Amino acid sequence: MCENEKILTGILVRVTGGFYYVDTGEEVLECKARGVFRKSGNTPVVGDRVEVELKKDGYHSLSKILERKNFLTRPPLANLDRLFIVVSATRPEPNTLVVDKLTAAAVSIDVEPVIVFSKTDMSSVDELCDVYRKAGFTCIVYSDVTKEGVEQVKELLKGKISAFIGNSGVGKSTLLNNILPDLGLKTADISDKLGRGRHTTRTVDLYKLEDGFIADTPGFSTVDLIRYSLNNKDDLMHCFPEFEDYICDCRFTSCSHTVEKDCAVINAVNEGEIALSRHISYKLMFEEIKDIKAWQLK
Repeated sequence: MCENEKILTGILVRVTGGFYYVDTGEEVLECKARGVFRKSGNTPVVGDRVEVELKKDGYHSLSKILERKNFLTRPPLANLDRLFIVVSATRPEPNTLVVDKLTAAAVSIDVEPVIVFSKTDMSSVDELCDVYRKAGFTCIVYSDVTKEGVEQVKELLKGKISAFIGNSGVGKSTLLNNILPDLGLKTADISDKLGRGRHTTRTVDLYKLEDGFIADTPGFSTVDLIRYSLNNKDDLMHCFPEFEDYICDCRFTSCSHTVEKDCAVINAVNEGEIALSRHISYKLMFEEIKDIKAWQLK
């Protein structure tokens, strides 16, 4: 390293036009990436913790990617800590299979799922909360009318890289506006500069909230997250945390926990220890992925 260079670490918050923007905690630096990344094929992505060589003259240089906790292919994002799954209590009605697929996909890539039930001023979600809390997940009851749950979400965002996902109409945008009111303005601003629509880009940006970051959500697809995270039938059982206490008690080590005799997981379902809806989702997911081949994921 030359005398006029200094190394800082930070989080990559935006990639656009060949430039990399790194938040060091004190400022956001505009950088160019070293050619070594192109040669290795290990391209820096938003969320990466990186080292930057500061230069007095010329561009700062993104020189090293630090070890990743996890990596999402679509959209490209690294080191995600929490995924907030927004589910409406009504209009549209909650789809437990979709929720179960998303929680499993998150668990499979070492991301903590947090389920946010919206529109709870219109309908009760007590039974659903019981199912998912019993499964080991954090559940938040949220209302845009009363603002219940907003502070709880904010607290869970602190010090983490988080993303929000939810189908159209569930209230995800209103929740985000309550948490970070100018997020919509920031994302619209970037779209104008890039000259393209918000819902066609697959880029991701991180926006700072106190000491945490929120991933720009339009790039997140429920289909992509599930497709590229859940594709191994042997790992699926471990994506249902409430199964763990029973898996080792099955009669056969190769038990799929779907129909086998003396399956401890099925016995736990029959005894009410595991929610029937969760096991139904597991069986449907197992059938979907049991015959997936590696080439189908490319």
